[in-house]
Amino acid sequence: METNFSSFVTNPLVSILINNYNYGQFLGEAIDSALNQTYSNVEVIVVDDGSTDNSPNVISGYGDRIISIFKENGGQASAFNAGFLASKGEIICILDSDDAFDRTKVEKIVEIFLLNSDLGWCYHPLKLLDYSKNTVIRSDPDGISSHKVDFRQQVRQGKLPYFVPATSGLCFQRSLLQQLLPMPVAQNISLGDHYIKFTALALSSGFFLNEDLAIQKVHENNAFTLDFFHGNKKQVEARILILTAYWMQNKFPVTINFANKIFGIGLGIYWQTGGIEPECKSSIEEYLSNTSAIEKIEIYLRAYYHANPLFLSIRRFRLLRDLQRVKTIADAGEHSTVTTPI
Repeated sequence: METNFSSFVTNPLVSILINNYNYGQFLGEAIDSALNQTYSNVEVIVVDDGSTDNSPNVISGYGDRIISIFKENGGQASAFNAGFLASKGEIICILDSDDAFDRTKVEKIVEIFLLNSDLGWCYHPLKLLDYSKNTVIRSDPDGISSHKVDFRQQVRQGKLPYFVPATSGLCFQRSLLQQLLPMPVAQNISLGDHYIKFTALALSSGFFLNEDLAIQKVHENNAFTLDFFHGNKKQVEARILILTAYWMQNKFPVTINFANKIFGIGLGIYWQTGGIEPECKSSIEEYLSNTSAIEKIEIYLRAYYHANPLFLSIRRFRLLRDLQRVKTIADAGEHSTVTTPI
């Protein structure tokens, strides 16, 4: 699938979607960062997913400067769906309610899309901030030049792209996002940005913009952000991977090789953390019923690899090796073929 921006005017409307649940203490800064962009043709849509803190009061304080949506708690997927349904922009930027955009972000994203008519998405890194200490933990740009990329073949082969950012680094052309939303929603089931950002890579070419155009705050409620190999949020990650794979298999069969791999990883994490959650059992059984015998063997081998702590050092080494490989590539033309095995 290729996108086409020929219908864009030189000043396209950009929708900034902010999804919030009980992050009232951060929400005002997120909204302010969206409203204070150097690019003016912006609509800011704030979806409150049934917050029980002061979030509704914070949102109401902005009046008609923003589009406010208050809904019952239904999870990130339902909030994405509600925000997108209310949006009108040709470009969509997503912002977590505990993060903040750089003032120039939208201006730079619009420029990228207007200069590259075939893009469906634009991703960029985030600057990580220790909220309690107000100190920068990590700034991702590392000398790799910004460039167009096409991961479609790699994702369809089951390979993981070398760079996939957190939610606040995701920007899309509307026609691409229309293929992905609404996301499936079910009670007690988590499905969020993994589904959007991975499936987008399989459907369209895009652009890697190597600038920190958002701040991701690390605080007591999301401290596991930095804990790639350990942490008490492993079952949450397993559930998200399993359900992302389930719906990728269901809705976009072209992604089956990639879906099988992240399914195996999720299953392995479940094994590692003591078992499968009841709400995921039926999805796992149905997924496996739709795979061949060879695919099942590959899934179980990958699950074993990710469940066995003896392989942890190998996984760590491979990750760091491939990240270093990306950093040392001099020819930007190679970027579209660099992937990280999973």
